[in-house]
Amino acid sequence: MRRNIRSLALAALALAALAGWASAQEAGKIGMINSQEILDKSIEGRKSLAQVQAADKKYADDIARMDDQIKQLQNRLTTQRLTLTADAAVALQTDIQKKQTERQRAVEDATRGMQEIQGRTLEKIQNDLIPLIEQVRKDRGLDLIFDMIKGGVIYFNPAIDVTAEIIKRYDALAAAPAKK
Repeated sequence: MRRNIRSLALAALALAALAGWASAQEAGKIGMINSQEILDKSIEGRKSLAQVQAADKKYADDIARMDDQIKQLQNRLTTQRLTLTADAAVALQTDIQKKQTERQRAVEDATRGMQEIQGRTLEKIQNDLIPLIEQVRKDRGLDLIFDMIKGGVIYFNPAIDVTAEIIKRYDALAAAPAKK
């Protein structure tokens, strides 16, 4: 008896799961991509990441060189403070401040430069990938394609967009007399 109830419960669960799966299939087919994995594992993605990393290293090396120059000037000021004339000490301090200002500007320029390089690189990759994603979508008959990393929709079939229906119902709700 218990075995029959358990079997019936399992059968009901299987039917419910099958019904849910069938209704999901009717609603549309969904695909997923992992954009980070595409960058990390594709030849073009790795090449693009290497270019971005090379630019980042160049900027970091330039800033490190400026840091070394500032440090040398500060050490010189510290070690020679007693032997420098007042004018020479002021001139050295002015040089340090100029180098620090140059460094700050270099950091700002590097940040802008890296943002520009990353933007151009990602735009190129995106322009390359969109037609490929569209072809896979057509080949597999997908209605939605999500990016697991960005959390957004890359493609959707306009036939599954229910926005207009929601607007219509929302407007109808607002137009309906208020319940007391």
